[in-house]
Amino acid sequence: DYVGLSTNPWFIVPFAAMVGNKENKQKWKDLIIISVLCGVWWVSGTPYMNSLIVNGELQIEKILPVIFAGAGAMGLVIYLLFGRSD
Repeated sequence: DYVGLSTNPWFIVPFAAMVGNKENKQKWKDLIIISVLCGVWWVSGTPYMNSLIVNGELQIEKILPVIFAGAGAMGLVIYLLFGRSD
């Protein structure tokens, strides 16, 4: 429920403060990881994700792009965490 979460000041104020703090300290790696996590959370609520399972059966032709995108996102996060130093 991104509409409810984005209008909740108990979430928005600390989240905006955290992002502002990371931007002020120029922690770009952390900001990219936060963006990837927010993107994954947003994509998980789309109608495309809702249509992956039809009548209790997984649609294989629709799941493959999700698997490759997830592997790419995980690869990016792993590279940012372990691949190089600041």
